[in-house]
This record gives sequence, structure tokens and C-alpha cells, in this order.
Amino acid sequence: MNDYIYHNTTKIIFGRSAEKYIGSECKALADGGKILLLLGGGSAKKSGLYDKVVASLNEGGVEFTELWGVQPNPRIDKVREAAMTAKRENVSLILAVGGGSVIDTAKAAAAGALYDGDPWDFYSGAAKPVKALPLGVVLTIPAAGSESSMASVISNPETNEKIGCSAECYLPRFAVMNPENTYTLPPYQTACGASDMLAHLMERYFVNAKCCDLTDRLIEGAAQTVIRFAPLALESPEDYDIRAELMQTGCIAHNNLLDCGRGEDIGRGGDWASHQLEHQLSAYYDIAHGAGLAIIFPAWMKFVRKSNPAKLEQFGRRVFHLEGSGDEVIDMMISELEKFFRSIGMPTRLSDINIGCEHFREMAENAVRIKHNKLGSYVRLTVDDAEEIYRLAQ
Repeated sequence: MNDYIYHNTTKIIFGRSAEKYIGSECKALADGGKILLLLGGGSAKKSGLYDKVVASLNEGGVEFTELWGVQPNPRIDKVREAAMTAKRENVSLILAVGGGSVIDTAKAAAAGALYDGDPWDFYSGAAKPVKALPLGVVLTIPAAGSESSMASVISNPETNEKIGCSAECYLPRFAVMNPENTYTLPPYQTACGASDMLAHLMERYFVNAKCCDLTDRLIEGAAQTVIRFAPLALESPEDYDIRAELMQTGCIAHNNLLDCGRGEDIGRGGDWASHQLEHQLSAYYDIAHGAGLAIIFPAWMKFVRKSNPAKLEQFGRRVFHLEGSGDEVIDMMISELEKFFRSIGMPTRLSDINIGCEHFREMAENAVRIKHNKLGSYVRLTVDDAEEIYRLAQ
């Protein structure tokens, strides 16, 4: 087990009627100041959640201004708009109401509001976010785990880039998580969310650190939870307990607790090559992140099995209870994983979503460049390797 430092200060407020705490939490953190309410495309109004949020803010005597229009694969232009709004309105806190895209935008805007330059600097590597406005979350989509993580991923359509940034100041101060707010999610969004959280678990699982049995088994258990409950959520979308299992798993999958002892240099544990390869797909083709991960992860497994099969075999035996030789177990595990993705309506081939090979090389080059020639840790990937994984995903 490697050395580690774990720090997470997000207060989780989980359960039915959790929205009643929004006003008091915002009032305490904003210290009487105005807050910026950041939202997506309007589903919060249709579901009635917006009215609950506003009622709680009004009850707490919290003044607020609103900004709508955050899109999936969140864009830097909306970050800039939110940061400028926060500066102009002199807000003291940002409240993100939505899923990972809204939360990631809020994180970047919270830091951008206290920064004189372009918030894209945080993602291009030109600057590091060291301070940010306090951030609160009302979660509507269990998926990204952004509600209690230091991570944010933003797209720049002008440069065909989708880049992540992690900073301690990005940690939300609180997250309101009511599974009832996920009842109205479209089935495809539920499935994409399940794919995303399973990918977060698998990224952390495939490491070369030794003696990590506790976190291995925590990840295995969480992965089995996703595999069991995602199909059930599609069958019974208004079952509270099913939705609660997924909401809790999505949070745990990405709050860095499962990294402990698995990283290098007291850092974050995990491989993360599949995420970076998928980011290029999203940047070029604007596909749903979870759908892209369902395509890339099995292809990555097919590639890395040649040089580092041990953890793949263990995952197959422990998560899917497979038996046989090592090669047989890995074959069956990849097949079972693809079968799960297809069962919840996810694509498992680029051809399923009509993506050809014309950008494979440049996407591979971008993935390696963005990671400073350190793409992946379970198996370090070259540009040729990354391109081959895209080809295996066809």
C-alpha cells in the first residue's frame, strides 16, 4: 500500500426532503451575501425541484440571481459567463442545481470569479486554481460524482479540447442529494450515469499498487451495486431505494476515498487513460460521456490485457464470479461488461454511433499531449497505443 493524504470536507445531506436545508446552508456560507443559482436547460423547473430550491432560499432569507443554459459536455463560454455574472453581481456563493455538467461549470466559475485572467487557463495549464467562491450543490443526476470531488472537466469547442482540472478549492461545501429528484431522468441519462460511475470505479481499480485489498473489495462491491441496480432503475424509475443505491454509489465512486493507498507520490490513484481517450471523443463528436466510456473501456481492456492481465482477471473472478483459466476469465469478463452496457442501452462500438476513423490519429495525439506523455498508469500508452484502442473500439 502506498502513502496517501485524504481530504474531503463536503457535507452530504442525503434523503427525502433534503432540499429544506438549502436555505440555511447557503445563508451560513454566503454570510448574508447574494448567491448565484446555476442551472441547466430547464428540467429543474419541469420536475418542480426549482420551486423547492427557491422556497428554501426565500425561507432562509437568501438573495439570489440566476443563470441558466449549462449544456452537457460543459463549455468554457458558459464558465466565462458565470464567472462574469458572479463578479458583476458580487455574489458570495454559487449554488449548482443539476448534474456533473452544471457542477463542473460552477467549480470553474467559482475560481474564475476570483481570478483576473481567463478561466480556461485552469484547464490549459497556464494557471492553477488556488481560491474560489464557496460552492453548494443540489444533485439531480447520479453519475459524475462531482458533488463531492475536486475534479472538473470543461470543453473548448474552438480548440476541440476537453480537459480536466482538479483543485482543493473546487470541493463543494455541501451537497443536497435526494433520490426522488432522479425519478424523472430519461432512461438514457440514467444509463449514461451508471456507465460513468462504473468507469470511475474501474479507473481506480486498475493500478499497479500492491496490498490494496480493502479498496479493491470496496471498488468491487460498488461495481456490483451499479451492475445490479442500473437495470432495476430503468425498470422501476420511481423506486426510492433503487435510486438511492445509485446516488450513493456515484458519490463514493468519485470522492477519492477509494484512491487511498493506490496512487503514486501521495497522489490520486487510478489509470484514467480511458477517460482521457473518451474526452477526445466528446470533444470531437459531442457524445454523452457515459456512452463514450461504454465504448472505450472494453477496448482499453482488450489492449492492456497483453501486457498486464492480473487485475483484469481478478476483476472478472470477483465482480462477475467467473471461473476458468486467466485468459478465459478475461475474455468472459470483457464480454460480460459489454453485455451489461448493452442491457442498459449503451453503445459498445464506435460504429453504433456512426463514428468513423478519420480523427483517430489526432485524437490519440491530443490524449497523449494533454497528459504530458503520461497517458495511463496501469499500462503507459503511446500515441500508437491510443490509436489502436480507438481501432479496437470500432
